[in-house]
Amino acid sequence: MAAQLETTEPKVRRAGGMFRALSHRNFRLFWTGAFLSNVGTWMQAVAQGLLVYQLTNSPFWLGLDAFMATAPGLVLTLLAGVFADLVDRRRLLLFTQIGAGLSAFTLAILIWTGVVQIWMILLLSFLTGCCFAIAGPSYQAFTLDLVNREDLANAIALNSTQFQFSRVIGPALAGVALKTFGLAGCFFANAFSFVAVIVSLKMVRFGEEKVAAPSHSVKDRRAIWQDLKEGLRYVRHRPRVFMLIMISGITSLFGAPYMSMIPVYARDILHMDPNTGNSILMGASGAGALFGALLLAYLGDFKRKGWSVLMGAFFFSLCLIGFAYSTRLLLSLAFIFGMGFAIVSCVAVINTLLQKLVTDEMRGRVMSMFILSFIGTMPIGNFIAGAAATRFGAPPTLAAGGIIIAIFVLVVTLHDKRLRELH
Repeated sequence: MAAQLETTEPKVRRAGGMFRALSHRNFRLFWTGAFLSNVGTWMQAVAQGLLVYQLTNSPFWLGLDAFMATAPGLVLTLLAGVFADLVDRRRLLLFTQIGAGLSAFTLAILIWTGVVQIWMILLLSFLTGCCFAIAGPSYQAFTLDLVNREDLANAIALNSTQFQFSRVIGPALAGVALKTFGLAGCFFANAFSFVAVIVSLKMVRFGEEKVAAPSHSVKDRRAIWQDLKEGLRYVRHRPRVFMLIMISGITSLFGAPYMSMIPVYARDILHMDPNTGNSILMGASGAGALFGALLLAYLGDFKRKGWSVLMGAFFFSLCLIGFAYSTRLLLSLAFIFGMGFAIVSCVAVINTLLQKLVTDEMRGRVMSMFILSFIGTMPIGNFIAGAAATRFGAPPTLAAGGIIIAIFVLVVTLHDKRLRELH
């Protein structure tokens, strides 16, 4: 394996460069299946926030549900990164998507039959979180299995595009489904959407050059722990890699809870109809993120990625503070649109930089730390935000998070020249 990923920017951009990664059959299949599945996931996200708030009438339970969905990442993500470097990533993704689909189907049945209770929602959120935590590092590392290195940055941008586009389409469809089929309809739609990604994974085919023998068996526990420690040492001794992961973690810890607070803003602060309010706010966030992802796909392997990360995180913090205290719908939509745009400009570029900076044999482990920094910190942030919002209210809670992010980014920007100069 190569000791370092190619970082030379191609001198000539191919025709159709904005979507060139889709010329790879495997990537095109996976991209399509993942998009359809993510649409269902966002439909359920809208409905689940509404369901929890209807059952409990408390922002604390919104935060706790978000905590249960993301808490498995704290325990499983690093080990999943080791597995991503040892096992067949496609097969691992297949098993986890089947598990997540069954969880969504079970919750849909519980709602349809009218027996759902809050503890059932929390349990199934936890089980789904386990599936996603195990799949996460393989999902990220899988991208390079589907395209060549020249198209890696474009593939990452297009993956972000489909995810963000689903954030626009999913909430919009959820608003229609809620009025037509009720809450259960969104959960059934999500359960069946997993069929798309499962079928696409089954259709992916690799040549012999994509098959690499692992260094040892996954049954060798001592070697697995050694691999994990080796990955941690690798990141610790590479300051730029470590700081990129830190930026991702701080932004998520203090910024991501705004998603779990959307039902509070829709009903109690902006005084919107809960069904349409959730959909509109989440859709606006998704639209901003989609715009950012499309811009990254258009720019391709652009220069000054370090500045993109830092400015994206700082702009996100400013929009978060503005959204926290806004009581006007149009202003709130503008701020939440900006948050979506900024977080993609930050996190998607961090993903690209990490995959360029790390060696092939460390890819799964480093990506697991990246996922842990962004998704693994969410349960802590959501739990703290839920408790703080119950005590102090949602606006000061979200604003405090934005201030912390802004201060951290300013300190890093002033003191880390090598990070600023990353291309």
